[in-house]
This record gives sequence, structure tokens and C-alpha cells, in this order.
Amino acid sequence: MGVADDLATARLLGRRTLAHVRSRRRAGARLAQRGPIADDTIEVVLYFPDRLENLYQVDQWYEPMRRLAETHPVAVVTRRWESTDRLLRECPVPVHHADTIEGVERFLDRQRVRAVLYVNQNQQNFPAMRWADPAHVFICHGESDKDYMSSNQLKVYDHVFVAGAAARERILRKLIGFDPAHLVEVGRPQVDVHRAGPDLPDDDRVTVLYAPTTEGDVPSMRYSSAPGVGVALVRSLLATGRHRVVYRPHPRLGLTVPAYREAHEEILGMVRAAGQADPSAGHLADTDGPFGWQVDACDVCVTDVSAVAYDWLATGKPLLLARPSEPRAELPEVGLVTALELLDEAAAHRGAELVDAALAAGPERHAALVEHYFGDTTPGASMQRFLDACDAVVRERDRALAERG
Repeated sequence: MGVADDLATARLLGRRTLAHVRSRRRAGARLAQRGPIADDTIEVVLYFPDRLENLYQVDQWYEPMRRLAETHPVAVVTRRWESTDRLLRECPVPVHHADTIEGVERFLDRQRVRAVLYVNQNQQNFPAMRWADPAHVFICHGESDKDYMSSNQLKVYDHVFVAGAAARERILRKLIGFDPAHLVEVGRPQVDVHRAGPDLPDDDRVTVLYAPTTEGDVPSMRYSSAPGVGVALVRSLLATGRHRVVYRPHPRLGLTVPAYREAHEEILGMVRAAGQADPSAGHLADTDGPFGWQVDACDVCVTDVSAVAYDWLATGKPLLLARPSEPRAELPEVGLVTALELLDEAAAHRGAELVDAALAAGPERHAALVEHYFGDTTPGASMQRFLDACDAVVRERDRALAERG
């Protein structure tokens, strides 16, 4: 490593330190103004010791947590000041910051927590599992057929909330010695949350969501289509004058592999240039804020092997699944990728034509898939199943603790 690299690293560390100090100061002031959460009030904790860039895994649970708090008081417990700062500004339930695991212990000891919820498989979750009183529940941050969704780590939880029959089959097919009784099917409650978004033009254009996933950390998990399908697809759609592009990349796209960052920047440039050339078209590069409003606002979705595909699938609207740019990406042998024809780079140049064909096919095309992955998707059904499942866990743990004495 040369001097230039050392200086770049030092500048990066300096910026991170400054951001940490500022976040700590802001969050500390808000916590001091609010005061501590009253003792013996919290029944459910969402535990998030992770970094700010992974906060998208929590913000999709804001509305389900708000609804759950109507019957079982909820708090989010955080360990990093940047995450705490953002959550204090956005999250609809109380937030408690604990610098150390001892601080987590003190908070749990003061509360009547019956369930701890986890949105990811971060190894930092595991210190919290040493507390035996509450039930530990994995709720994840999205449904997909990725290997991540059937990890052996699922065995550590008392309950694993899954979307539907497809997830149950996936886990039981892969994991040896896993107890099926730990699985609870709750659908996808986020489908029942309707978020306000930007006002898109009300016209005859077909609004297409292109939402590539991250390139991940290893080639086998590199499901993003941005360098292959993405650039050609977006160019095709922007050229028609009949389509509107909403580009929504994964928050971590391009952070680890330069080719994916370059593709991301090229797509951003195309969408922004098209929007400036014709403001009435309403093309949008959506790189900030929560995911959710796009599901209501768009007519067709093109995405990767990721949670976005499954969230979109639950709507019944047309979906095109893109082939990963990385040939070493290990696609699931069963599931959505085998049920749908993958859009590859060669066909992406005809992206607009394929989008129109998918729209013409109508919702019946994927009705059986929707049922298999999510069960009942009538409005409100998934949210109620999630709330009922949480209520059952809290009540069951309450009874078990009473019996234990």
C-alpha cells in the first residue's frame, strides 16, 4: 500500500469518526430530551446492533412495529450511534441505545420483554441470545430463494417467521435436524403498508421499476444484473417515449466491486439525463428513502434474485427476473428462478418489448406462484397474520415464565 492509499484511508477514517461524533451528539441530545423508557413497559424488542447502511432492513418494519405496539409495547434496541440517530428521527416506536452488551442487559432486566426480534443474521445478534427469558424470533428483512434464507443459523431461534409454503419447503429441504414446529407462516406484512412517494405524472406511460440488488461479498452470491441486463434494459426503456423508468438500486450496490459501481453510475446518468431532457416524462433515480411506495406507483418490475422480486410478486403485477451478471452466481435449483424465464443481457436490448408483453399477459400469469410464496394476499391479511403470530409468541412466553416461576 502506497502513501496515496494511506492518505485516502486516513481521510475515510476521519470522515467516519466525524460522522460518529455528530451522530452521537444529536442522538444523545434527543435521548436526554425524551428521557429513559419507563421500566417494566416494553414487551417486544427489535434488536439491531448493525450499521447505518443496513438500516433498510429495519425501516420496512416501521409500520408493522407501530401496529404491534398497539397491543404489545415495542422498542428498538441499537448499538451504533449513526443507526440510533436515524431511528430516533424516523422510527414510530421508542428507541433505546446501548453502547455495550452490558447496557443491553441492564435494559432487558428493567423491562418485561417476552420476545426479541431479529431482522438479519449478523453475528452481533448472538450476544443478545444469552438471555433465556424472552423468545428469540427471526423475522428477516425479505423473502427470497437465496441460500441466506435457509441458513443453518435458523436453528438458534425459538421461532422463524416465514412468508409461506415456499419458504417452509425451502428450509425443510435444506436443513438437517431443523424442527418444523419453529416455522410460523405470516405472509409479507409490508405488502399491506402503503407509503407516500413522489408524485409521478398521471399519463399513459408504463411506469417500470428497475431494482437491481447488491453485488454481495462473494461471487457465488453476486446476483446483481446491473452491469449486464441493467444498462441495456434502461437504455431500451428510455428510448421509447412510452415508458417511465424508476431506478431503485440496492443501497449497497457498487460498494465492493468497481464494475458494479460503474454500471450503477452509468444508469444513474442515463436516467437523470433523460429526466432533464424531458421533465414531463417523470423518469426518477430513487437512491434515498425507504422502499415501498414504488410497489404502488409502478406497473411492471424488473429486478434480481432478491427480496424485491418477492415483495413485488405478492402484488400480482407483472414481474421480470434478471439473470445475474456474474456467471459464478449460484442460482437456486428450485423456486422463482425456475418458474420464470430469466431476462439475460442479450434480450435486455429488447427490454421495452418484453415489458409490454409481460403487461399484456395480466395477473393470472403468476397467481399460483403468489399463493405458493405468500398464501392469502387479500388486503390486510398478511399484517393480521404477523400481529397474531407476535401475540401468540408473547402470550406463550408469558405462560412459560409463569410456570417456571
